[in-house]
Amino acid sequence: MRVLGMISGTSHDGIDAAIVDFAADFELTGGVLEGRVGYTASTPYPEELRARLIAALPPAPTTLAEVCELDTLIGQRFADAAAAAVAAGGPVDLIVSHGQTVYHWVEGAHARGTLQIGQPAWIAERTGAPVLSDVRIRDITAGGHGAPLVSVLDGLLLGAHEGGAAALNLGGISNMTVVRGDDLYAYDIGPANALIDAVVTGRGLHPRGFDEDGRIAASGQVHEGLLAVLLDEPYYRLGPPKSTGKELFHPGYVEQALARTAAPVGDADLVATLTELTVRTVAQDVRAAGVGALVVSGGGARNPVIMDGLRAALPGVRVAPSDEYGAPADDKEAIAFALIGWLTAHGLPGTVPGGTGASAARVLGTLTPGAGPLVLPAPLAAAPRSLVLTR
Repeated sequence: MRVLGMISGTSHDGIDAAIVDFAADFELTGGVLEGRVGYTASTPYPEELRARLIAALPPAPTTLAEVCELDTLIGQRFADAAAAAVAAGGPVDLIVSHGQTVYHWVEGAHARGTLQIGQPAWIAERTGAPVLSDVRIRDITAGGHGAPLVSVLDGLLLGAHEGGAAALNLGGISNMTVVRGDDLYAYDIGPANALIDAVVTGRGLHPRGFDEDGRIAASGQVHEGLLAVLLDEPYYRLGPPKSTGKELFHPGYVEQALARTAAPVGDADLVATLTELTVRTVAQDVRAAGVGALVVSGGGARNPVIMDGLRAALPGVRVAPSDEYGAPADDKEAIAFALIGWLTAHGLPGTVPGGTGASAARVLGTLTPGAGPLVLPAPLAAAPRSLVLTR
């Protein structure tokens, strides 16, 4: 079964897409599911659309009219990306669109709701393929956080790792899945690139809106006073399961922290300090997990300041990109949503309760039919034990 997974993450800079061809005979291979990763791509949002999206995100006020328009415009961009993927990578049986998260409603230790926009009907109309969307909310209705959903992929990829392993995703938000055999837990650690990107974009430090190759951070010095203020955030003291987003870690959050800092902080030093915040918060939690390997994905995996900082802070831990496990660091989340689509199509849960805090695993998503009748594969009696990805 060929599944196209698509997502725009909390960096809201564009759409990642990956086509995965899942083997049909996994029940004959001892429960090992094989997936061949084919076409992958990242499509940036048009600058005007990205600017409108940023302007509408919390804590900024917005209108239902703007939400409706963004839902359509983002849905059309996802449709463009899906059509390009099918044209370049071949026909698919199912498309999974995570869409764009615009609000994740958390009160204390509980997630109450989540909103992803990017109307899937545009994708179905453009490609003729059925589309699975709205994949987070069913987990929330079961008491989970609806995040990090990538934990289902992490468990299948890393379950056999001796001594335990942690999968770290460094997108806008950092999330981690800790895996020891069949035992798994996952949660959002805090900001990875969200605050860095907010400063780089807001202060015009780089035309692409992020610290490319960590060059700005490398040119600055960590401001220990500001770092202490940032580390005082109560969220870091909450235990898992927990989730967060730009509802908490937004541009105004940085300005509030700067206002509490006695001395002025230059642009490069500010970026260096926010980068160190990511390193410190992640390293602290990895040490607490007591794992021997850290498998890193997301845009932050390409930032040498973050990666070198993690290696220095975790001398007893092997830190490696997820590429070594068959999941390219830039494409891992899109691959994860392709996997969730395969699971849903076969009537299998797309969550692990330890990964989200839900009371039980749930089959995820809402299906939009394509050009023809909606036909699903025969349900499977058992889920895969592990997953092997190849290119």
